[in-house]
Amino acid sequence: MATPTSRIEEHPDLVQMRARYAQAASTPTARGLEALTMLTGLYLAISPWIVGFDGFTRLAVNNLVCGLTLALLGLAFATAYERTYGMSWVPAAIGVWLIVSPWVVSGEVDTTRTVVNNVIIGALAILLSLALLAIGRGGRSKSTEGGGGRRRR
Repeated sequence: MATPTSRIEEHPDLVQMRARYAQAASTPTARGLEALTMLTGLYLAISPWIVGFDGFTRLAVNNLVCGLTLALLGLAFATAYERTYGMSWVPAAIGVWLIVSPWVVSGEVDTTRTVVNNVIIGALAILLSLALLAIGRGGRSKSTEGGGGRRRR
């Protein structure tokens, strides 16, 4: 005898969590952060040609790939934050990589502009990631997280 099963997408906790993330993502602050993430990624993708990474082809390709990834993440956050919230840490990982990549990818970096560009954009990506994570966590309280604490009256 077959027992009826329900789909995981219909689980009340999952539905409630997605609704909370959708509500958090609809605020003007969240929309601004999502747009800034996308614009940061687009700038990063074209920065080798703006700043002038002469002789640093591998670093230019690295920035192009990381920039397009960051821009796509910003677009994903803007269109479906309730489904992509779990990836909000990725821009921070990209930011850390950007900070160290001039030395890892290019070896000896003799131009200040490549280092300064990547450090500033990397730090910005980390800050945007932390802000996006904070927005997703903003609607939680100890009672909804299962923290075991008693509700205050």
